[in-house]
Amino acid sequence: MPLPLGFTGAWLDRADQLRVDPDGFAAAAADPRARCLTLDGIDFVPGEGGGLRWEALDPADDRALLLLGLDDLGVPHFVREAPAGVRIDARSRTVMRLLPLLSGPEAALYGGARSLVDWHARHRFCAVCGSQTAVFRGGWGRRCGSCQAEHFPRVDPVVIMLAECEGRVLVGRQGGFPPGFFSALAGFVEPGESLEEAVARELFEEAGIRVTDVTYVASQPWPFPSSLMIGCRAVASDPALTLDTTEIEAAMWVDRAEVRAALAGDMGAPFLAPPPLAIARYLLEDWAG
Repeated sequence: MPLPLGFTGAWLDRADQLRVDPDGFAAAAADPRARCLTLDGIDFVPGEGGGLRWEALDPADDRALLLLGLDDLGVPHFVREAPAGVRIDARSRTVMRLLPLLSGPEAALYGGARSLVDWHARHRFCAVCGSQTAVFRGGWGRRCGSCQAEHFPRVDPVVIMLAECEGRVLVGRQGGFPPGFFSALAGFVEPGESLEEAVARELFEEAGIRVTDVTYVASQPWPFPSSLMIGCRAVASDPALTLDTTEIEAAMWVDRAEVRAALAGDMGAPFLAPPPLAIARYLLEDWAG
């Protein structure tokens, strides 16, 4: 594999045993060494050295603690749920500019915390009866105070893929992308659908191509707001494209030399490559060798 994947490699033990042990969780929260991740809404606040900022637990803060895990020394690490009424921007441009300040493991830890806090902010009320829910299981669930229904954080599976045909791969762009930027095509997996079926359907719907030989490459958590990007490759027998212009503004087939030029940032490259944190770049690096 050519690159470590962004948002992977978090260094905390998730400590699942503390989530179901109220006394153990309380002891962790009372540990004088315990640290809490500082957030602005769900965006991280850079520390003095540019990484994540961790602070001691504030006893005056009555927001629920969400357990992130334990470090190698057993020090508990938490994040608090967002204040009620705070606007949550799941695709903050600010945090995208700040992410290069984080190491790979820090980005992974922040990504998990961000998705968790975002999920709690969106699930304050029960989907069964509409009553208010409360945090339980160490921050990894919410329980309805009326019907006792339990709700747990979820991730949305997304296939992201490179279709290959005659020594070239397909890249595309949406209308909101920066000028010249192209990436791998992607789409959400639908109920009752396998990953292979989702890859084939999305490529046909968005680009009008039929593919076979779908293979898995790698996966990546993507905390905007909470997806699991599942990287794949597929083989197309016919390069003719029919674009769904409501989804894809433009698409093109590019060969290895063109991909390598884009990844290197060459001025003459036919497109701008995805940023290092994105699995789309990982797929291109892997394919280009």
